[in-house]
This record gives sequence, C-alpha cells and structure tokens, in this order.
Amino acid sequence: MKILTTAVLLTFLNLSVMAKEIKTSIVINATPAKVWAILTNFNNYPTWNPFIKSITGQAKVDTKIKARIEPPNASGMTFKPTVLAFDTNKEFRWLGHFLMPGLFNGEHKFELIDNGNGTTTFIQSENFKGILLPLFKKMLDVNTLDGFNQMNQKLKDLAEKE
Repeated sequence: MKILTTAVLLTFLNLSVMAKEIKTSIVINATPAKVWAILTNFNNYPTWNPFIKSITGQAKVDTKIKARIEPPNASGMTFKPTVLAFDTNKEFRWLGHFLMPGLFNGEHKFELIDNGNGTTTFIQSENFKGILLPLFKKMLDVNTLDGFNQMNQKLKDLAEKE
C-alpha cells in the first residue's frame, strides 16, 4: 500500500509541474503608446475584442481584476486574476487560476516592443501549469490560440485605423 501511495503522489507531483505555452505576435503599424491606449481601455473591449470580452477593475500590480474570456467555439469563463505587471507602453501581465491554485494556472502576458520605426510588435502569450492541464490541451491548442490570433488582428486593425 505504501508503494502505491508513493506512486500516486509522484504522479500527482509530476502532473503538477506540467506546463504549456501559447505565444503569438503581430507587427502593428502604430506606436507602442497608441497600441497601449487601445489595449488598456477596458471599457471598449466589448466593441472590438473577440477573445477577451471584458476586464473590470484597476490594473495595478498586486490587485485583482475581473476578466471574461470567450475563445472561439468554446465555453467562456470569468475569473479574477492578480496583476503581476503593468508597465506603461511595455507590458501587462496577470496570473489566474481555475477554482484554486495548482489545478490550472495561467500567466497571461501582453508585451509591446518598440521597433523604432513607428511600428510595434505585439506579443500575446500565456504559460499554463497545473494538474488539469491535460484536460484543456486540445482547447488551448485550437480555441485559445485562435482567440489570441483574432484579438491580435483586431487590435492591429483598430490601431492602424485610428
């Protein structure tokens, strides 16, 4: 029995360190300041953002915000992540959990790179960890990735239009 218990514990510990990253990028013909202004105007998300339908709360480091994501062809989810970074014109990052830490964690990051020629490389990524990760793998590889790409394109369209 002790051997079985140890094997189950080792399996659990091994699963809890499983990780997956999704990373997308797009070049936007606008300055980082212009892209940042759109990205951080949370009140306008419902009008343009096909993936993150809403963010409410004050985006300050160590505070919780409320976010609603709706990946294409998948169920939506509302959660309350903690802001890890909010560096004007450069980075916005949060850490969210499904139900409780360790089950399914996601560290979402928006990064703006000034290309020095009036364009910005917008990088959207998320690192996922937790014991439930295998259950979400297909959704992450298809629906979440599609959501990232759709959001990136809409952000580009909006920044280049204004």
